[in-house]
Amino acid sequence: MSIRIVRLGSRRTRNEGLRIGTVRRPPRGVPKSEYAARDLYDVWFPVLAPSEELLKSGLLAKDDRAWQRFARRYRKEMQAPDPARALDLLAGLSHQTNFAVGCYCEDESRCHRSILRELLEGRGAAVHDSEAVRRRADLPCSNEGA
Repeated sequence: MSIRIVRLGSRRTRNEGLRIGTVRRPPRGVPKSEYAARDLYDVWFPVLAPSEELLKSGLLAKDDRAWQRFARRYRKEMQAPDPARALDLLAGLSHQTNFAVGCYCEDESRCHRSILRELLEGRGAAVHDSEAVRRRADLPCSNEGA
């Protein structure tokens, strides 16, 4: 059992399980009834998305220093009670069932989902490793919708 960290809209993997969208906004121009069929997400869970203000600064993170500032602020947001409990819940569930969490961003290394991966691992979650995805670093998180 494990959590997969995915790009929303990417083709689902075998036995992936429930797909959870950790994004601030639902996808634009897609009827709610088609979210799952289009491999976006089954459940929208914005409590783990960056705040609107932080999201905007993440979009402007063009260099490593700006990205580190975004990452530090996002980690702090995830320490609030609701996100912290949600992370604990997902970490616990990862030992019982397969599921995925994701965002729309193309590059995981410049997306809040890379930090979610770290936070979940830090809570003892069983996280499916995708080392190739974790090594890429070029674009900030767009989180704007599919």
